[in-house]
Amino acid sequence: MEAHHNTFSLKLFRSILLHATLLSCINLLSFTESATLLGNGTDRLALIAFKNGIFDPKSALSSWRDSLHFCKWDGVICSRQHPQRVTALNLVGQHLAGSLSPHVSNLSFLASVDLSNNNFQGQIPHEIGRLYRLRFLNLSSNSFDGEIPKNLTLCKELKVLELNDNKLDGQIPVELGFLRRLESLTLNHNNFIGSIPPSIGNLTSLTYLDLSINNLEGNIPDDLGRMVNLKVLVVRRNNLSGIVSSSLCNLSTIIFLDVAYNQLHGSLPPQLGLTLPKLEKLIVRRNQFTGSIPISLGNNSMIQHLDFSMNNFTGTVPTNLGRLHDLKWLNLEINNLSGDLGFITALTNCTRLDTLTIGGNKFLGVMPNSIGNLSTQLRQLGMYQNQIYGTIPSGIENLVNLTLLAMQINLLSGTIPSNFQKLQKLQVISLHDNKLSGKIPSSLGNITQLFGLYLQRNVLHGSIPRSLGNCRHLEHLRLSYNNLSGAIPEEVLNIPSLICLEVDMNSLTGSLPFDTNKLRTLTQLNITNNKFSGNIPSSLGSCTHLEYLYMKGNFFEGSIPSSLSSLKSIQVLDLSHNNLSGQIPKYLEQLPFLQLLNLSSNSLEGEVPTLGIFRNTSAISLSGNRKLCGGISELQLPACPRLPTKKQGRDIVIGVAAVGLFLLLSSFLAIRFLLTKSTKKPTSASFMRNSFLGVTYAMLFKATDGFSSANLIGAGSHGSVYKGLLDCIETPVAIKILKLQQKRASESFIAECKALGRIQHRNIIKILTVCSSIDFRGNDFKALVFQYMANGSLDMWLHPKGNEKLKSLNLLQRLNVAIDVAYALDYLHHHCEAPVIHCDLKPGNVLLDDDMVAHLGDFGLARILSNDVISSSRTQSNMLEMKGSIGYIAPEYGMGGDVSTCGDVYSYGILLLEMLTGKRPTDDIFKENQNLHQFAKMVLLEQVMEIIDHQLLLEEITSIRHNENYCDMRCRMHETLVSLVRIGVSCSIESPKERMKMNDVLIELLRVKEFYLGIGKY
Repeated sequence: MEAHHNTFSLKLFRSILLHATLLSCINLLSFTESATLLGNGTDRLALIAFKNGIFDPKSALSSWRDSLHFCKWDGVICSRQHPQRVTALNLVGQHLAGSLSPHVSNLSFLASVDLSNNNFQGQIPHEIGRLYRLRFLNLSSNSFDGEIPKNLTLCKELKVLELNDNKLDGQIPVELGFLRRLESLTLNHNNFIGSIPPSIGNLTSLTYLDLSINNLEGNIPDDLGRMVNLKVLVVRRNNLSGIVSSSLCNLSTIIFLDVAYNQLHGSLPPQLGLTLPKLEKLIVRRNQFTGSIPISLGNNSMIQHLDFSMNNFTGTVPTNLGRLHDLKWLNLEINNLSGDLGFITALTNCTRLDTLTIGGNKFLGVMPNSIGNLSTQLRQLGMYQNQIYGTIPSGIENLVNLTLLAMQINLLSGTIPSNFQKLQKLQVISLHDNKLSGKIPSSLGNITQLFGLYLQRNVLHGSIPRSLGNCRHLEHLRLSYNNLSGAIPEEVLNIPSLICLEVDMNSLTGSLPFDTNKLRTLTQLNITNNKFSGNIPSSLGSCTHLEYLYMKGNFFEGSIPSSLSSLKSIQVLDLSHNNLSGQIPKYLEQLPFLQLLNLSSNSLEGEVPTLGIFRNTSAISLSGNRKLCGGISELQLPACPRLPTKKQGRDIVIGVAAVGLFLLLSSFLAIRFLLTKSTKKPTSASFMRNSFLGVTYAMLFKATDGFSSANLIGAGSHGSVYKGLLDCIETPVAIKILKLQQKRASESFIAECKALGRIQHRNIIKILTVCSSIDFRGNDFKALVFQYMANGSLDMWLHPKGNEKLKSLNLLQRLNVAIDVAYALDYLHHHCEAPVIHCDLKPGNVLLDDDMVAHLGDFGLARILSNDVISSSRTQSNMLEMKGSIGYIAPEYGMGGDVSTCGDVYSYGILLLEMLTGKRPTDDIFKENQNLHQFAKMVLLEQVMEIIDHQLLLEEITSIRHNENYCDMRCRMHETLVSLVRIGVSCSIESPKERMKMNDVLIELLRVKEFYLGIGKY
């Protein structure tokens, strides 16, 4: 019985134990499931909030639908240990737009976030600092703005932080120095200001640091020398100054060091090549370094890339650079290096050399024959703008991989080697501006990959080889300013890829045998000043992409062919100085893009059209065609005779007799009048009375609230300018009050009245009225009343200190302003009754209206080149004192030269360079013998981008960054800036005779604009 009881008790105990165990398991499973569901819900809600902050995700997040299985969503990665917790978010390049939700911080298991290459905007949420497990954060290539949240530095596990290519601003947080585990930090392509925090030096695990393309200033901190693992340091394109710290030279782990495009100065440490034994790339381009190139670099066998360009290095090139057997890139251009070319022989040991550029220095001597022994891998050879003389060595034929050969602007003589034909990969041959003679080798036609051949300004003679027609990829053929003769071969005229053909200033003859089925791509044809004859070929009409056609100074005859009506893209048409006859075709009115038309010095006759371009007298030139009539009134041509009726015909004989008698009597009276006529010229007072409707001092006093300082908008040496409201004029006006106590203030008043009273142009400030009276105290008072320009002066926009509300002008706005000013000067110089010289062109005298259209103002120093307007009795000293503002005055004026249009052109060149570089010609960086012209000329050939206004570049790149045609648009921007700098340099050449004319400047600018807008080629 007792045993049975014990058995029953044991079974009961086992049953109770089993139930208890099962209950515990159930509770444990329930707890685990609850915890999992809690994690699942938190991460799911965070992801949904993240998605809700995105605008129009399209199909990028199409998989984010099943709320129960978010770990299967595209771009979402969950933990293996915690299956329902998100550890990584990878949505690279999904075209996502919108803001980054702060709820992303609820994904507390996140270790990696990569949202790069999207369109996120707004600020980076500070809540992201809660992700204490975060190791990798990449938000690059978006549009995030604002400052870097300081809370981000709470992510102590962070190893990679990539915020480049955004719009972040403010200072780089000092707190970043607390991220001791950080290995890679990229903040480039933003708008950071201030200095580089020395605390960055605390990041001793850092191997990669990129701070390039910002607005950082100050020195490179010595503390960076404590980053003992650093391999890459890039700080290019900032405003950093000072010297390169010796501590940086002790970073023995450095592989890549780039400090280009800053304002660093001093010399490079001579031991550089020894203390940086792993260095492979050293780029110090576009700074202010002086001294010599460190010889120690020749001892560093790891070096592959050296770029010392655009500095002030002096001395010779170390010959021990020839020890660098892995050297691929050596750029020494635009420095003050000198000596002979003996180092070329040493470089023949660099068997991997790909690029060698030494242009823009002071190397002197004969080009060595050893140049043919350079690496056969060499692709680019730039030796331009030195003082290299002698012949081109025949051994150059060994450089069989050359794609670019640039030896222009030297003293090379002799002939062009016929063995160039062995360089089958050549794409560009640039030998212009030398003293090369002989004939153009026919063997050049065997270089079938050639797309640019530049031989202008040499002394070449003979004919153009027919064989060039074999270069089916040739786009640019420039042979101007030589002694070439004969006809242009038909084979050359029919190269299907030809875009630009320039053969002007030669002695070419014959006709132009165009093939109507070819030359579809031709956009520019310049055959000016040759001896071409015959009719203008009607086949030119098939060149439907033609934009610039220059045929001036030849012997073309006959009428202007009707086929030219097909040139719908034409912008400039110059047929002047030929023997053309017949009428001006009406279809020229309808050409939509025609900007300049020159038909002068021909034998054209009949009625001048009145529509289209013929409405703008500053855009057409018809002088020298004596039989033209009609047109708009501004042309002052005689009215066209009407065909007489039969009745009128019978009266002609009587009319002629009556007119003859009348003319005879009139002649007699005129001769008698001239014999007794006074030679006294009209006074300036009578001139003003006849030209303007005057206003009183009281009217101007009322219009400006008693010349209140609140209405003062500008002041200069000769007067102050107020904004005012005249009762007789509905819109606001600008009132210039002359300081009559200042010397020559009255002369300035008279000069401005005379100049502006004679001219009227869209881009010249309009004088509305004048006041020559006395004030309330009986003192003399003189004032000029102009159109009011709501957007102030160009100077305010280029240098907005104190006007921070003004945004920087973009490239198109600057280009439009440059064109507007060029239009104004072209009108003054070439289309007024007598040429008008402005004499004080500068940004402060260029005014912008509501639509940002530029107007040239302040004609107080203007000169009219006509004896009946300006007395020649002024002393030379007075003339010298009235020629402009420091920095913009043409150099010949300083040596007593006469006033001329060339002086305005010089000022315009400086103005254009200032618009592009953001630097005044009086800036402190231009000391001793350097000026803005030389500053730009040094970089003209290759490195123009290095001097361009940093803010302009940043805005342009930012605006096109996410465009699908980014590469094309950036190239177009680059070429536009290069072309504009070239024009600025050409205008500001020291010799007046070598400067461009304003009509040519305008043509060039219009071509550049069309190219920039993508509707033309340059």
